[in-house]
Amino acid sequence: MPDVYPTIVQVINVIKCYLTRFICGLFRPVALKASRVNSKSERSWVSSLTNKRILLGVTGSIAAYKSAELVRRLSDAGATVQVVMTDAAQAFVTPFTLQTLSGRAVHTALMDAEAEATMGHIEQARWADLIVVAPASANFIAKLAAGRSDDLLSALCLASQAPLAVAPAMNQQMWLNEATQANVASLASRGVKLFGPAAGEQACGEVGPGRMLEPAQIVEMSAALFETGQLAGRRVLITAGPTQEDIDPVRYLSNRSSGKMGFALAAAAVEAGAQVTLISGPVALPTPERVTRIDVRSAEDMLAAVQSNLDGQEIVIAAAAVADYRPLQVATQKIKKQAGSAQLSLEQTPDILEAIAADKGGLFVVGFAAETEHLEENARLKLEKKSLDMIAANRVGSAQGGFDNDENALKVLWPTGGAALPMQPKEKLARALIEMIAERFDAKNPTKNS
Repeated sequence: MPDVYPTIVQVINVIKCYLTRFICGLFRPVALKASRVNSKSERSWVSSLTNKRILLGVTGSIAAYKSAELVRRLSDAGATVQVVMTDAAQAFVTPFTLQTLSGRAVHTALMDAEAEATMGHIEQARWADLIVVAPASANFIAKLAAGRSDDLLSALCLASQAPLAVAPAMNQQMWLNEATQANVASLASRGVKLFGPAAGEQACGEVGPGRMLEPAQIVEMSAALFETGQLAGRRVLITAGPTQEDIDPVRYLSNRSSGKMGFALAAAAVEAGAQVTLISGPVALPTPERVTRIDVRSAEDMLAAVQSNLDGQEIVIAAAAVADYRPLQVATQKIKKQAGSAQLSLEQTPDILEAIAADKGGLFVVGFAAETEHLEENARLKLEKKSLDMIAANRVGSAQGGFDNDENALKVLWPTGGAALPMQPKEKLARALIEMIAERFDAKNPTKNS
C-alpha cells in the first residue's frame, strides 16, 4: 500500500490541475472570446462548419477534459454536435457536461432501447457529415484498425460513410509502439484522417509525442475537410426556390419548393472553392456564407436576373422550381368571390433553362427535373431535348424527399451515363452532387483544369 499511495496522490493532483485549467478556460473574459471569434481563421471555420453535423466520439483518456471545449468551439462555428462516449471516457468527464454544452443527449450504449427508439445507431451514422474521435486512445485506434464494433462509437464508425478523423491522445511510448504505428498506418491507408498528435509534456510527467491537439486546431482541421477545392476559382450561377405568378394583388400561382436544395448547392459550391451567384425566388432561408444573392419573384424576373448575371459564368445549376404557367391577364383589383365556378386563362412562362442551353457556348449547364412518375425516362428526355450537360431528377409527391423536406434522393444523368444518390440530408446530397458536377466539368474541359 505505501508504494501505491504516492501514485494515487499524483494522479489526483494531475486531474485537479487539468480541471482547473478547463474551468478557467470556460470562464475566461468575454473580450478574449470575442477577439478569437473575430480572427480571420475563425471566421473561415464558421463559414465551413455552418449547419454541418459533427459526431464527436470521446474515448478513455485524460485528454477527455478537452472535449468539452471542443464541443463549445464546434458549436460556436455553427456546427450541430452529437457526442458519443465510450465507457472509459465517462471516467474522465460526465455525459451531463457534454450534453449541457452540445444541447443534445449524449449517447453511450450500443444496446440502448430508448436511444434506438428515437435515433438508432444506424440513423446516427447516416446523420453525420463528419465523425471526429477526440481524444482517440490507443485502445480505440486498435479497435478501429481491427474493424471491431463492440461498442456504440466503433459501430458508428463502421456504419457511416461520413469522413472519419481521429485525434490521438496517449503516452508517448504507447504512441511510438510498433503496434500503434501499424494501426495508424492501416487507418490512414483506408482514408481515415489523422489530427495530430502534438508533442510536449504529458500528464504522466514524460515528454514526447502523443498529446491531443488543442480544440482550436481540431476545429480548424475539421473545417478544412469541407474545403475540397474541386471548383477552385470557378464561377457558378445557381437558381433556387419557387416563383410566384400574380393572379391579382392578393393571390398568385406557385409551388411547394422551399429552396433548400438550391441553397445547399450554393453552400457546397462555395466549400468547393467556387464564386457563387444565387438567384432565388421567395423563400425563408438565410443566405449561405460567401454567396452573392439576388432575390426575384416571377419567372420573368428570374430570367432577367439570370441573363444579367450570365456573363463570365462557367457553370449554371438550374435548381429553381419555376412555375410553368402564369395568368394570361393579371387583375388590377382583388377578384371577388362569386357564386358558381370561375375560370382562369393561363399562358406558359418563359423557359429559363431552355433559354440558357440554347446559347450556352462553353457553359456547363445542369438542370433539375421533379417527377411523379417515369423518373429516369422523363429526365433523360429533358436532358436530350434541352442539350444539357447534366440533369438531377427527384421524385415528388411522396411523403419522403422532394419539396419542402430536409432529405432527398437524386437520379443524376449525363449524355453518356448516370448515377444514383440515395436518400440523405440535402446538405450532404448537395456536396455529393457538386462533386459529380466538378468531375463532369473537368472531363468536358480538360484544358481548363490543366
